[in-house]
Amino acid sequence: MNTLSNLAHRDIETVIHPFTNLSAHRNVGPLVIEEARGIYIYDNEGKEYIEGMSGLWCSSLGYGNSELVEVAAEQMQKLSFTHLFGHKTHDSAIALSEKLKELVPCDASKVLFCGSGSEANDMQVKLTWYYNNARGKPEKKKIIARIDGYHGVSVAAGSLTGLPPVHAEFDLPIDNILHTSSPHYYHHARDGETEAEFTDRLVDDLEELINREGAETIAAFIAEPVLGAGGVVPPPEGYFPKISALLRKYDIRMISDEVICGFGRTGNWFGAQTHDYLPDSVSMAKAITSAYFPLGAITIEEDMYQAMLVQSEKLGGFAHGFTYTGHPVGTAVALKTLEIYERDGIIAHAAEMSKIFKSRLDALADHELVGDVRYSGMVGAIELVADKKTRRAFDPKQLVGMNMVSNAQNHGLISRAMGDAVSLCPPLTIKEDELNELFDRYEKALNETTQHVTKQGLRAAI
Repeated sequence: MNTLSNLAHRDIETVIHPFTNLSAHRNVGPLVIEEARGIYIYDNEGKEYIEGMSGLWCSSLGYGNSELVEVAAEQMQKLSFTHLFGHKTHDSAIALSEKLKELVPCDASKVLFCGSGSEANDMQVKLTWYYNNARGKPEKKKIIARIDGYHGVSVAAGSLTGLPPVHAEFDLPIDNILHTSSPHYYHHARDGETEAEFTDRLVDDLEELINREGAETIAAFIAEPVLGAGGVVPPPEGYFPKISALLRKYDIRMISDEVICGFGRTGNWFGAQTHDYLPDSVSMAKAITSAYFPLGAITIEEDMYQAMLVQSEKLGGFAHGFTYTGHPVGTAVALKTLEIYERDGIIAHAAEMSKIFKSRLDALADHELVGDVRYSGMVGAIELVADKKTRRAFDPKQLVGMNMVSNAQNHGLISRAMGDAVSLCPPLTIKEDELNELFDRYEKALNETTQHVTKQGLRAAI
């Protein structure tokens, strides 16, 4: 951006942008989004973009859905706010809890609401500790996450996240958080190692960690069905069934972080169903309202609920919750969102569109800059490499992935770079012609990035 608008200058002087180089932002300035309809967003100069990331993996029904707007307005007129503290409740919190218990891929006794995915995973940590105190196992407190996993950025959830930038200079991770091997086959498989062999090694790594720390000290394991911010990485062959069996062996809770995968993204209601495992608890957010209202939730299994009852009697109450726990507008919007998913066959439609999504991504596998192609349902990425044969990465300082994202934006497509993995996660409502147009723009950006790499000599060994 050569000439910054007045609005851009005001932004620079007032707003902090998450996951943004704040120094570079002072020169680059923001893309000012003014309105959105369907799968498209429009900047303040009227330029149209396909929102290829559903915002931040969240706007599954696209933008401007009149039913969601209307139900939010109706709820604001009827009951703009109430809370769930001290025996109070409201109908949409009850109905949404009932509906979620029907849908989730685990035996849920209760649902506890919050405002975001970070809060949901923070609660998973907090309640796991609370639960083990209640059942007389105060030493059973450690929670295992995975390198390359993403679970949020609050103190506890940020500690679970296995990405170094989320920890650097924030004094994270906190105590009792451990990390086991990344399931990223492309990055971490040994020469000649099959996916099944890679899985067995990861399971061995996890068991070794459990035994080294002491199984009596390990309380839970948390995982995304598909790594999201870690590069869009589906699990290797047989991964989750074997991990789940190991966790059961050692009495360790299995928490499925469905914040990205939940509500149809991988072709089923939840990613655990797509990738074949039965968790003890599920974390949810994002597509639960198609991002029309901030809302998160976790499920509580029956034995944890019984432990919470014991603690509540002993301590005089359950001393946890947020002002906006079960917000009536958020829960009403979520109910309507789930109704639309079911009524309009959104998940079946997404599963059908995923065939095109897969085909267009697979077609890029032979491209000279593409080292790996990854996807699950309607979320995927390509990984750009300096050398396909050796899998040699570009120097991170060369910002090759960001170059492609910038090129895509110039062509009217919003994508996202996680290092040199460039991801797509379009609204589940996208139509066939729109999806093909998305990939046409994506390919143009990839070809321009190849020209940039060649012109700048960025493939040279470092």
